Amino acid sequence: MRYIGPKNRLSRREGLDLGLKTPGSKSHASLLKKINVLPGQHGTRRRRKFSERGSQLREKQKLRFMFGISEKQLKKYFKQAIRKKGNTAQFLVEFLERRLDNIVYRLGMTPTRASARQLVNHGHIKVNDKKNTIPSAQLKVDDIVAFRKEETAKIPYVEAMLSNKDIILPSWLERKGTVGKVKAIPTKDDIEKQITLRVIIEYYSR
Repeated sequence: MRYIGPKNRLSRREGLDLGLKTPGSKSHASLLKKINVLPGQHGTRRRRKFSERGSQLREKQKLRFMFGISEKQLKKYFKQAIRKKGNTAQFLVEFLERRLDNIVYRLGMTPTRASARQLVNHGHIKVNDKKNTIPSAQLKVDDIVAFRKEETAKIPYVEAMLSNKDIILPSWLERKGTVGKVKAIPTKDDIEKQITLRVIIEYYSR
């Protein structure tokens, strides 16, 4: 089941901005002020040390909450990744990054993955000129992502993102105006700056 509770609580628990709040919003500013304070009445106490198993669990939860997926979905992606020959962590990242809702977010069309998922669910996105309402749809190299209607680009939070010149796109994506393209297979480099993928693989491999 997907988490639907307070999102800042998740980021504060992990001590990491998981990208769940719109940058520049009051809620995001509040998060940045309290990012190192644990949620709850005892939040000012020092973070307790975790066992090896506990550390693996926390990394797994970070990845799950970051992409806004359920435990069942993440475990499914792991099983698909481990069946392939090669680097399991790389394959796991590929399955996560190539989700349609993630690509809409990564293209800088929306401020969060949750808002990207909402656009997809509501039929605002097309892939290769065909309407796609499946957030978990796996895109391929050379797939084209765009809005179905011009009016979508005028939604306030979408318009604000499209006009933001400071957004840096991953090297495997490109965007011209309101049209994005998958140029290459995503790598695990960006995620590994925030998540230790090795311990997640160990967690599921027990």
